[in-house]
Formats: sequence, C-alpha cells, structure tokens
Amino acid sequence: MALSVAVQMDPVQSITIAGDSTFALMLEAQRRGHSLFYYQTKTLALDGARLFATGHDISVRDVKGDHFSLGEERRADLGALDVVLMRQDPPFDMGYITATHMLEAIHPKTLVVNDPGQVRNAPEKLFVLNYRQFMPETLISRDPAEIAAFRRAHGDIILKPLYGNGGAGVFRLGESDQNFSALLELFTQTFREPFIAQRYLPDVRKGDKRIILVDGKPAGAINRVPAVNENRSNMHVGGKPEPAELTRRDREICEALGPDLKARGLIFVGIDVIGDSLTEINVTSPTGIREVKRFGGADIAGLIWDAIEARR
Repeated sequence: MALSVAVQMDPVQSITIAGDSTFALMLEAQRRGHSLFYYQTKTLALDGARLFATGHDISVRDVKGDHFSLGEERRADLGALDVVLMRQDPPFDMGYITATHMLEAIHPKTLVVNDPGQVRNAPEKLFVLNYRQFMPETLISRDPAEIAAFRRAHGDIILKPLYGNGGAGVFRLGESDQNFSALLELFTQTFREPFIAQRYLPDVRKGDKRIILVDGKPAGAINRVPAVNENRSNMHVGGKPEPAELTRRDREICEALGPDLKARGLIFVGIDVIGDSLTEINVTSPTGIREVKRFGGADIAGLIWDAIEARR
C-alpha cells in the first residue's frame, strides 16, 4: 500500500546526500511508491486539533548537486497523511520540544517517527543514564565546585553541553589544564542548563562506534575514528568512518536497551559506544545508515520502512 509521507527536516538544499540518513529514508520511501511532502519546522501551525505545515511535494534522486525537485508550495493537513518523519537536527531546545508537543496532536493516527512524546522524554545525554551499568563515570551539573571535584576524582574529563549535538562545544580537560576555570565561566554564561562531565575514555582514539537499532534490534554499525589532534569523532568535524562489527559487549548493551526502545515507539535509534562504554542514545535524528550500507552492511533504510509499514 502506498503511503503519504511528510518529512520534517532542515533545508533540503543544504544536506550532503552521501552521508545523510534522512535522504536515504526518502529515497527508499520513493522506491516503494510512497509520496513525499517536505517542510521545515518553522511552518508548523496547530489550529485547534488540526496540524498544518507549509511545504512542497518533493521527488529525490541520488545525484550530487541535483538531488531533488520541488512542486508548488502548498499547505498540508498533516493529520490527513499516513506518516511524518521527524528528522530536523537538534539543538534540543524549546523550539524542538514545542514541535514534539505539536506533533502529538496527530500521533498515532498519523504515525510520527520517532514517537514525539518519547523523543521529548528521552534527551540523549540524560536518557542514557537509565543504563548506568554500561556508562563511564558521569556528572550532570552546572555547579563549578561539583565539576572541579569530579575532575580531581577522575583526572582527565570531557565537558560538553547537555543539549548540544554534532560534537559542538565538546572539550577535553586534563588534570593540569589551565583553561578549566575560564571554560566553566564560558559555559555558565552561555548555557542555562546543567553541563555533562564524563571520565575521558582513551579508547576514543580507536573510534567511537555508532550502532543503529531498528525497532529495538541492532541493524548495523560503523566506527568513527577522530582525526589527528581532535578528540571528537563526529564525521562533519573530520571523523573517518570505518566498517565495524558488533562485539559481545555491544550485543549485551543492545539487548538491555532494545525492549525499552521498542516499547517507547523509538523505531530508529543510534547509540554511541567507546570501548566497552555506552556514552549516548540518539533518538532525535540519528545518522549512519548510508555509511553502513556503503561498507557492505544492511540496508537499514529498508528495515526502517519495513517497521513503519508494519504499523500502518
């Protein structure tokens, strides 16, 4: 059965198609005969119980520099469609949270992927604390005294914003780093929320593994190796993707998380594992599915659409 699908995403003109998971999902939806409507979050309008968005019918093709065509701009009743893919990138701010509330007006009659209420209730650096047994030592606080004590206890730490994304604002602070106080001042002035501090994991030099789960089951993985003189492994800051296999520890982590993710309606999830330690659970707009397929792994876009179609 052909489905009517809306894609809530960042500007389609700016995506890098070779590594964009949203684009992979759109290609697969189109291949299956589903229609696509593209819009940006800023056009959402909740009128009573009806949710509208202004955007375009879109067709996509896997051609760099010529990857989409748009129809005439129109206003769509999202509640009359079958599926909405919520794929805009964070930051996970009040704008993002408000969009989840608005999408709840139509879910689950219109299936929103991932479930907007559960996305709101599973911020990536807090939700992971439900699985402390797999994590490195972690502190959530904006109290400089608490963070200073945490660094004294663990020597070498990572400090990052609680609701950041893409590696932005991630700092490694060694025991003797004289920038510690100045950086805390900057964080305190910049962010209203607490920060996250974690014990530094030297295994990050070997890579930060992204494992993708579909409907609670591991579907594939890639390893992201930081560039020289860089602590962050995110691909858009120079991290190099490499093929990866799941270890026994990886499978243990997935088996612990999977049933909860499925029960929450979190169909497409990416978790980050450094060495034997779980560091994040990504539920907003996970990435990596094109890289997995490029390295000979599963067609994860197809698995995701299988899971969506099974719910319709």
